Amino acid sequence: MDPQVLDAVARWPNVPAVYGWLSLDGRGRFRLHPEGDAGAHTAGESISNTQILGFMARNYAHDDAGRWYFQNGPQRVYVRVDGAPLILRGADEGHALVAHTGAAIARIDAWWLDDAGALYATTDLGPGMIEDRDLPAVFDALTLPDGSPALERIAALQAGQQLDIAAFGSTTTLTAAARGDIPQAMGFVAMPAGDPA
Repeated sequence: MDPQVLDAVARWPNVPAVYGWLSLDGRGRFRLHPEGDAGAHTAGESISNTQILGFMARNYAHDDAGRWYFQNGPQRVYVRVDGAPLILRGADEGHALVAHTGAAIARIDAWWLDDAGALYATTDLGPGMIEDRDLPAVFDALTLPDGSPALERIAALQAGQQLDIAAFGSTTTLTAAARGDIPQAMGFVAMPAGDPA
């Protein structure tokens, strides 16, 4: 997080958090909900200012309950997550994947496939979903441990079934799951609301 944000949190530690004002869509775009109605699954308004988006990306984090937020000075603005807390894209060079925040993914610990064909990864930075535009290239990169293509075997998986997958320098497990089970399985809250205690 930015030093001035950490300083603001230290100076004003008891500023109440807010909910319903911000969402992250399946393409990694933060969207503002000026009516506080993110909980109603409204689309919200696009945020396009690159300086604001950069500030948001640097100050995006999660709490111990798996709720993701943007730390706006001393105030946490919890985020409705439409896909996963991180939206993963193919990197231009150096790393296999990057998050929508611009941070490089160093490690993938597990893969998940939902019943709508969306692909997720448990990464060193947190739970992520592959952006739909990069999905074909990532599926092509997934192989069985012997190096043969994995797509046909992946497509045949039923909920609860697993398959060992090699990709991006490691071999991990891919698990098929219902879309509604993904947040709990990956350890995040899609719709944060109030104190989880």
